[in-house]
Amino acid sequence: MRKHLVLIGGGHAHMMTLENVGKFVEKGFKVTVIGPSFYHYYSGMGPGMLGGTYSPDDIRFATKNVVQKQGGIFVKDKVVRIDPDKKEIYTKTGHTFSYDVLSFNAGSYVPMQAALEDGDNIYSVKPIEKLMEAADKLKVFFAQKKILVSIVGGGPSSAEVAGNVWQLAKKVNRHMPDIRIFAGKKFMAKFPESVRSKVFSSLQKRGVQILETGYVKEIKPDEICLESGETFSADFIFMALGVKPSTIFEESGLPLGPDKGLLVNKYLQSVKYPDIFGGGDCIYFQDQPLDKVGGYAVRENPILLHNLMASLEGGDLEIFDPGPEYLLILVLLQISCRKPDRFST
Repeated sequence: MRKHLVLIGGGHAHMMTLENVGKFVEKGFKVTVIGPSFYHYYSGMGPGMLGGTYSPDDIRFATKNVVQKQGGIFVKDKVVRIDPDKKEIYTKTGHTFSYDVLSFNAGSYVPMQAALEDGDNIYSVKPIEKLMEAADKLKVFFAQKKILVSIVGGGPSSAEVAGNVWQLAKKVNRHMPDIRIFAGKKFMAKFPESVRSKVFSSLQKRGVQILETGYVKEIKPDEICLESGETFSADFIFMALGVKPSTIFEESGLPLGPDKGLLVNKYLQSVKYPDIFGGGDCIYFQDQPLDKVGGYAVRENPILLHNLMASLEGGDLEIFDPGPEYLLILVLLQISCRKPDRFST
């Protein structure tokens, strides 16, 4: 029987492997990709799509088509857990898949209170498809009336969402919203003061209110409550509280990092199960903590491609070197010369 390579997720860290599915097939291996969507959206351009700079087609990769045209199998489903001893994968729809070699690029999610997940006007910044839905709804609101848009979180995602909500309203050109960021104790706290001040200034020039008076305690569909007891009304809420790795690994009893991501060694390989690999936001790199940014996922591409093939063929594995610090780009809005207003470190 042919050896079976299964990829869970079609994100940044799997791009080179997806591009080379045909080579695995030519060597006699079966390749299956399991993902929740026929497309993978580039998260770095998600805020720009929210603001109307990009269309959905501009920022997405046709995962299903790429896989199938090379002889691979694409399955639209969500993996909920695996049994690493039986080498079996279990999906949300009740299907089971076996594997010889498995690689995770299952991404991350924004934690939300269960009561808020079905809120009509409450959106997390991930998955990116939620930003598409939010943009469509906001355009209707902006055309009808003035509303108050609240963003919970004090990091770069909140800054990008605020800038692009402002831009979207400018494009609609009817009713400008009030935009408020609930940033905890300090907005953009992890960044150098030079970067922080530029982002702060850019948003304040556009009327964005940035609150640094305390953390959010409770969120209701139309109200945000701080730990201090102070309450604020809200018509539309974005949740940008940072991301956590997929819950698959904890549900599967796999070795975890402190963030509950898949714990991997220098080969991007599970520290306990040598037939399991991973990259991107869903892993915890044992040698050193890595920020959850696309730059590291891109650097992991050639290593995963090589090591997945080597694992199937019995070859030597290559070591992943995270490399130097990465470039971080924040897309706050589109300006008249059609060049994004960006800040980097």
